[in-house]
Amino acid sequence: SANGDWTALAKKAGVEEDELTRFLEYAAMFLGNNGNYKSFGDSKFIPRCSEKTVAALASTSPEANKFYEATKGGIFSSSNPAMMHLGYPDDGHMTTYYPESSHITKDEIKAVSDWMESKGLLPENNRLRKTSEGNYEILIASAVREIPSEGGDIGKQTEFTVDDGPLKSKTIKLVYGDYAEEMKNITAFIDGAAENAENDTQKKMHEAYSKSFESGSLEAFKDSQRYWIKDKGPMVESNIGFIETYRDPAGIRGEWEGFASMVNLERTRAFGELVKNAPKLIPLLPWGSEFEKDKFLSPDFTSLEVLTFAGSGIPAGINIPNYDDIRQTEGFKNVSLGNVLSAKAPDEKIPFIRDEDLEVYKKQRDASFEVQVGLHELTGHGCGKLLQETSPGTYNFDKENPPVSPVDNKPITTWYKPGQTWGSVFGSIAASYEECRAELVAMHLSCEFPVLKIFGFGDGSEDINGEAGDVLFASYLSMARAGLASLEMWDPKSQKWGQAHSQARFSILKCFLEAEDDFCKLDYKQDDLSDLTIKLDRSKILTAGRDAVAKYLQKLHIYKSTADVKTGTDFYVHMTTVDTEFWGKKVRDIVLKNKQPRKVFVQANTSLDEASGKVLIKHYEASLTGMIESWVERNL
Repeated sequence: SANGDWTALAKKAGVEEDELTRFLEYAAMFLGNNGNYKSFGDSKFIPRCSEKTVAALASTSPEANKFYEATKGGIFSSSNPAMMHLGYPDDGHMTTYYPESSHITKDEIKAVSDWMESKGLLPENNRLRKTSEGNYEILIASAVREIPSEGGDIGKQTEFTVDDGPLKSKTIKLVYGDYAEEMKNITAFIDGAAENAENDTQKKMHEAYSKSFESGSLEAFKDSQRYWIKDKGPMVESNIGFIETYRDPAGIRGEWEGFASMVNLERTRAFGELVKNAPKLIPLLPWGSEFEKDKFLSPDFTSLEVLTFAGSGIPAGINIPNYDDIRQTEGFKNVSLGNVLSAKAPDEKIPFIRDEDLEVYKKQRDASFEVQVGLHELTGHGCGKLLQETSPGTYNFDKENPPVSPVDNKPITTWYKPGQTWGSVFGSIAASYEECRAELVAMHLSCEFPVLKIFGFGDGSEDINGEAGDVLFASYLSMARAGLASLEMWDPKSQKWGQAHSQARFSILKCFLEAEDDFCKLDYKQDDLSDLTIKLDRSKILTAGRDAVAKYLQKLHIYKSTADVKTGTDFYVHMTTVDTEFWGKKVRDIVLKNKQPRKVFVQANTSLDEASGKVLIKHYEASLTGMIESWVERNL
């Protein structure tokens, strides 16, 4: 009923201008996060406007009013603290990965996951429902509503009785057709993309996508990713599917996302040079060759200008596919999202940086972030070997003379068993743990001045006081500041982290603070920490700073590589635990007082002029109404 004229609608509804603005802020935030929980933080946000305002606006349209009446409780409710966060149902949190299953427990979710692993059924495109009889239904996203005639990924059977373990005698049923209408529409568009593919590899990729989204097969999806990594250097880059698992409290089920982007050739040249040098850089990491891939598979690494990123949040860089069996033997791709990296709000405040460091920080933070993202994606997520029993009795390492761990100088005693993956073994902690490991790899290798030269800083010789040193200093300072700011994402009531990257960065700040020789300190004189700044000694980055990073990184890597889930989990929990009095109260309070509004991105739309065959692009104003208009014209 607004047709884009929000002022007229407010007048019709009897709503004041400032209340209208608050409503539009909520609407833009909702669209930017694909829902009313933050994509970065997993906590609920509620409108600043009153319920009366939203009711008045909704009443101007019968259809809008119908939807508002159905959802208003969920929009404004904040009386249940647990429901203000995403998480496990038995902790009282919100999730849509376990629909109609408020009575399902963490142990049951784990037991079903273990059963799926034993059968070879991958979890990324499914949800889990517990029935009133106490049995379980695995809901598989597919256009088809019945199992395909040729069978699914584990055969033609759809109903199983569990033989042993905690679910003994329970029934597990595979139910096809979750999001059937959406998957049907997506499949039709993917089929159209296959007909217009630029080359045969792209065509096969789209055909594999189509099979996966039509039938629910994740084996077909893995095939699509195999073709995707073989499609080297396309000028238009895209990927789509159930990719990242951050929002599932169990850390294994994926969130739907897709992007379309164009390659920035100038910036891609630097990343290409980084790829060329990666085989020389990876041996500099603090572990031996036994814990590294047998061969570094040189990936594509491109800098992209994002046209559209459909998902709950837009990352700064991507390293996919996430399937370790593909990554270890076939390869992967890295992308840096250039126009996301450089996006800044006007007049953005920069708390916690000392006055004497502010000029260098402001000048070099974008450059340091690009270096960090490049190393994080390529050498961080791209390095390392999982020591596995790949099939019964077959190992990808010498079991009779097992590798010696550099952490304790003893032969390893744990490894991944057949069917196990990194995600299935480390579970809900895996996402944050891996982000931390990748960040630390980047911090470690950014100390290599030849790397900084690749990005155009310095001549490759060590010079902590030159331009390359400025970039390195800005990188370490940015990480320390991010660690402080991350406390926004820690919830004092549940004492849990709501965001994987934030949890990781907080632990890296702790690593800096625990380094020798006063490498990094929190500086303040006021009791309320209102003057809090980070004092990081630039002259010690290459000594105390790098040493602390190397020790932390080595442990995380070896525990991951050897499937040492007990030691790895205990260690990471220790590094990410927030002392409630100092960090959780005093520091967090000042972080919240200095909190900056989180960006949401207004994205363009494209359309095809059927007569001329030309693709038209429409940009929108970077404003609340521009955000809403862009969504309306997307016709989703």
